[in-house]
Amino acid sequence: MWPSFLLPAAAVLYPPPASAFVTATSVLSFASLASAGLSELRGEHMAYSKFWHVVSGQQKPSAGAGGALLPGRDGMLVAYAPALVAAVASFAVPGAVEGLRAQILAAALAVHFLKRVLEVLFIHRYSGNMPLNTALTISSSYLLSTITMIYAQHLAIGLPDPPTDLLYPGVLLFGVGIAGNFYHHYLLSQLRKGGDEDKGYKIPKGGLFELVTCPHYLFEITGFFGFAMISQTVYALAMASGTAGYLVGRSFATRRWYKSKFEEFPTTIKALVPYIL
Repeated sequence: MWPSFLLPAAAVLYPPPASAFVTATSVLSFASLASAGLSELRGEHMAYSKFWHVVSGQQKPSAGAGGALLPGRDGMLVAYAPALVAAVASFAVPGAVEGLRAQILAAALAVHFLKRVLEVLFIHRYSGNMPLNTALTISSSYLLSTITMIYAQHLAIGLPDPPTDLLYPGVLLFGVGIAGNFYHHYLLSQLRKGGDEDKGYKIPKGGLFELVTCPHYLFEITGFFGFAMISQTVYALAMASGTAGYLVGRSFATRRWYKSKFEEFPTTIKALVPYIL
């Protein structure tokens, strides 16, 4: 049953399942991701991508900069591959993926992480390392969220359907998110024509990079809200909202980084949302 203060959500979400695990994971996922976004705003960066160079140069590294190191490409494979395996394997688990909505959700999760793995292998360029514990932190987060999203959908079987069906609009939104994210990742890869040997950073051009620093994050958020609309569970919405909170913080930190590195960085370019944010 819905708490009285959440009754408006009943129009678009399944009732919360009677699962302490899913309830706790919903709260913890949102809180931890939102907290990570605030840490990014404070300059306490997760040590991957361009912020590996920032964190590794600090006297007192934060966000997992110490310990064993992996090449950047290997670190990102560690981050994404387990979630891909979990999404694909869910189809082989009897009773785990029942009904059209659950099948579409699990397929969308598999497509999302397959795209991530293929981008790591063939699109992205890497100029630094990644701490093993950072890779494992990201990996465990994605793995847990994938399993929990599928499990929460399984628990929704037999519950009253939300009055408003967002399944197919969610598929459309997910498609826009994944296509836009890929396109802007491709544009980023073209900044380094020399492959991984080209370690210099440049101001991105093309697409929505003309308006915002991180359009790939904007489309990633779009894709996660696509998951939430496909699923229509409280957990999927909590995960999408937490992801948005983290990437808002990361995008502001990225814009601040570009401004510190390039005097010619246009001041009119926003962090995430054109003309607004």
